[in-house]
Amino acid sequence: MRRVPFLTSGMCSVTYRPLSADRIVELAAGAGLDRVEWGQDAHVPLGDEAEARRVAEATRAAGLEVSALGSYYRAGVVTDPEEDRRVWRQVLGAARALGAPRIRVWAGNTASAAVDAAGRRRIVDGLRRCVDSAAETTTDGGTGITVATEFHDGTLTDEIVSARSMLDEVPGLRTYWQPPNGMPDEQALAGLEAVLDRVDGVHVFSWWPTPRERWPLEHREALWRRALATVAATGRRIDTSLEFVPGDDPAVLSREAATLRRYLLDVSAGDDAGRPA
Repeated sequence: MRRVPFLTSGMCSVTYRPLSADRIVELAAGAGLDRVEWGQDAHVPLGDEAEARRVAEATRAAGLEVSALGSYYRAGVVTDPEEDRRVWRQVLGAARALGAPRIRVWAGNTASAAVDAAGRRRIVDGLRRCVDSAAETTTDGGTGITVATEFHDGTLTDEIVSARSMLDEVPGLRTYWQPPNGMPDEQALAGLEAVLDRVDGVHVFSWWPTPRERWPLEHREALWRRALATVAATGRRIDTSLEFVPGDDPAVLSREAATLRRYLLDVSAGDDAGRPA
């Protein structure tokens, strides 16, 4: 079986927040993964571009690539425009130093059903500014940086109509996708289809039915086979990244990575996405 040429297999460094960046690199390479999405909160702190460059060098020295900077910038939340611009400049600086082709951001900090019209407008306008400024910030490869929203509760992406409307209002904005907590497979996959044209990354984990129950990836095999087949059908490069594992245990990363790679190989071979391996 050949490998899916446009779906990558990686991990999010926040899977192991307490571990050093060097240990994350060692684990990812040892598990046979391709890429790392580096978390801003634990491994690439804002304001320390020298450390971002060091992490980037260590990543590439191990034969890995940087898929993204996983920032915790929340559009439309900081009310002081100068402070907001200052923080965003730091995010851009970290991404540039890291050589990240993409920045993960958050669409506010309020559930879509609770945000008022003015609050939604602030978030959308903030996302538009992020997209425009990131596109003008070039990486070493000479290309601009893309911006993608976290697909998460408590933000404008917590409900599919809201998420789709947000994406339609901000040309160039991309998104991640992950199965919403407690949502049945069919409903979650319908949400993926609704935003598929803007999906650049997938956060892969097996929580059910709440974030407190963290299972091996195989626990939701039917969901993940169908989801990966769906994103593979786009023909675009989409990064799939393991995010959180049972017990936050480094010892299980190789097993979870092997499961993810097997699903990707099966998609490549044209297996029925819903058929168990």
